[in-house]
Amino acid sequence: MVRRQRVRATLLTALITLAVGTLDAVDVHANPRTPATSAPATSAIAGTGPVPSFVRQSNIEPSGAATLAPIPSVARDVGGLTLTINGLIAASGGVAGVAVVELGGGEPLSWSVNGDQVFTAASTYKLAALMLEAENIAAGSTDPNGAVCFQDADYESGWFDDYADGVCFTRTELAVRAGIYSDNTAGHMLVRDVGGAAALNAWAAALGATSSQFFDGNTTTSVDLAALWDAEAQGELGGAAAQAWLYPLLTSTRTESGIPAGLSGVTVVHKTGTIDLVENDAALVTSGPDGAYVLVVMTDGLGGTAGWQLIAGISAAIWQFEAARSD
Repeated sequence: MVRRQRVRATLLTALITLAVGTLDAVDVHANPRTPATSAPATSAIAGTGPVPSFVRQSNIEPSGAATLAPIPSVARDVGGLTLTINGLIAASGGVAGVAVVELGGGEPLSWSVNGDQVFTAASTYKLAALMLEAENIAAGSTDPNGAVCFQDADYESGWFDDYADGVCFTRTELAVRAGIYSDNTAGHMLVRDVGGAAALNAWAAALGATSSQFFDGNTTTSVDLAALWDAEAQGELGGAAAQAWLYPLLTSTRTESGIPAGLSGVTVVHKTGTIDLVENDAALVTSGPDGAYVLVVMTDGLGGTAGWQLIAGISAAIWQFEAARSD
């Protein structure tokens, strides 16, 4: 499959470092984007409706920095948002990494708090595996109805208990299990199907996720996951055909307590991850107040309800920030 080489232009973006008491620094980068319009992708899964597709120029680097066109300054003030997000994290008693990539509207930017901090990925590795599977399907190199058969090494306890030697599932069946239900065995089978952890990580690194070790080791950053969503949303990973297969697998999932809970009446395409005191959510918000945007929140030290409440609170704060753009 063809891999797009990202342009490593001289970094001309403005970097704002805001110190808030003893809290960590925030990176803000303007994104010179003009989203191109395209026809909504048609769902490939029975019972689902049209899926929105967003196509634009990519300019997020592994660090979250915007590149390509020269930018004289970052005109928008993120000071209030910085205080709000850092306040929410501090009040929670946990730690968090947050990354935002705006895909539309005027003066779009990428923004992060602790964006390069490494967290346990938990089930967000399944997002990478599903994206690569979707790209392969869109390219015609694999068949969504083709069979992947269970092997003993695939097993991990999860939602389903019908796995046995020689039992086979279509790629779409496994993707539903891994996406909607976050079933662990299905996730393992998909990773094996796309070539294993080494192939998955090489693919992700080529897209900018250079600080991640998905599946084996299973760590990542909010900026890395945002880079994957950035590439997916702008059509680099198989375009509308890939999105039509992928997006329904990540919509109205069994875990909607994170980013979707901070919003109302908005379609959120996302993948969560949870283990021990870790709760993560990596999302494409398809119709923000001033265009679509990517939001990734990684947390540790909380777990359960407290972790989801922090993610939902950050989601609500980002929505309010986005709403102010359209005022």
